[in-house]
Amino acid sequence: MTEFEPDVGDDVVLLTVPADGGYLGVLRTATAGLAARLHFALDEIEDLRIAVDEACAMLLAIATRNAELECRFAVTDDALTVEVTVATVRGARLPSESSFAWKVLTALTTSAEASATGRHATIRLLTRRTEF
Repeated sequence: MTEFEPDVGDDVVLLTVPADGGYLGVLRTATAGLAARLHFALDEIEDLRIAVDEACAMLLAIATRNAELECRFAVTDDALTVEVTVATVRGARLPSESSFAWKVLTALTTSAEASATGRHATIRLLTRRTEF
């Protein structure tokens, strides 16, 4: 099991919205609500909201017309994994891991990874709550 795979007891929330920038606020709000439920610090919540927004922007750039963003949130005791998937246009490519967009994702989360399989692309973000 990778660090992105939820355990059997994890809570999973699925949310699907049109692949349109106007709906990203729904995903940002859901992200903030779930992170707050885990008692993330305010700056951690804001970092995660920005990361989700950036990941979605990357996916919207390669989405097919009339596609949907499928967002899967896995909630554990100390972490939130956000996995966003979209149908992509033929030959679509995500930015390279050396791009500024990826630097932002990796700076704002515990870990980030992407995969593209045929006609879909997925970005997974894992953020663990900082213990004080």
